Amino acid sequence: MTDPVARPASSSSALPRPLALVTGGLRGIGRAIAEHLAAEGFDLAVVDLDAPGDLADTLLTALAGAGAQARYARLDIADLAAHGPVLDALAADFGRPVDCLVNNAGIASRPLTDVLDIAPEAFDRSLSINLRGTFFLTQAVARRMLAVPASAGVPRSVIVITSIAAELVSTDRAPYCIGKSALSTVTRLFATRLAAHGIAVHEVRPGFIRTDMTASAGTEVIDRWIAEGRVPVPRWGTPQDVGQVVATLAGGRLPYTTGQPIWVAGGLNIARAT
Repeated sequence: MTDPVARPASSSSALPRPLALVTGGLRGIGRAIAEHLAAEGFDLAVVDLDAPGDLADTLLTALAGAGAQARYARLDIADLAAHGPVLDALAADFGRPVDCLVNNAGIASRPLTDVLDIAPEAFDRSLSINLRGTFFLTQAVARRMLAVPASAGVPRSVIVITSIAAELVSTDRAPYCIGKSALSTVTRLFATRLAAHGIAVHEVRPGFIRTDMTASAGTEVIDRWIAEGRVPVPRWGTPQDVGQVVATLAGGRLPYTTGQPIWVAGGLNIARAT
């Protein structure tokens, strides 16, 4: 069920490091999030669909260099039956449950397809990962969080990576937009349920982030939008931009905040009169 790969922690601190679980953590935004969380002082459990080549080894080595104990496990979050065994195996490895869940795993709409032509199979596959899998993994992690008291001084959180597509629609990415907008509601639901237990739930909405996923759809339109000033911060975002925001949230540095969308989009969401 899992394929754990370990690297020893280099930290000698007497206090245990909090544990973060990052889904889709081998590449792009997920990898940057894992690296920033390691620098923030977290140990890392990274799950993903697969680990081609030496992706897992190189990431885990980098995380160990930041002082983190790290594990990789294969997980398709659409496979709900796999959630429990993977979470149990990680808890046994680390000796404690997850303190921070980062729901980053997701698939893009490929090929781009007009809303009038979406096939049920494509719709179901997208929602099974981007919405259904994320919802039930969050449920499973939240139950485990509530089953044990929080460690003193350790903030606990769930962070949901959505997209500008949660609000800005694109008619050739319908399943993706539907899934991401629904995750905004999922964020608010869990934020409301978990707040009294000291668990913050945040939504992060990346904008035009330069990754392999965005490159696969072509970048000409976005390049033109940036050149024309439609993005107030005139550049592509980077995975590191998102990783830094997630580390800030996971570190508890936005207290008395939960359930709110945080845009990492260079101001793209600002409504203009002209």
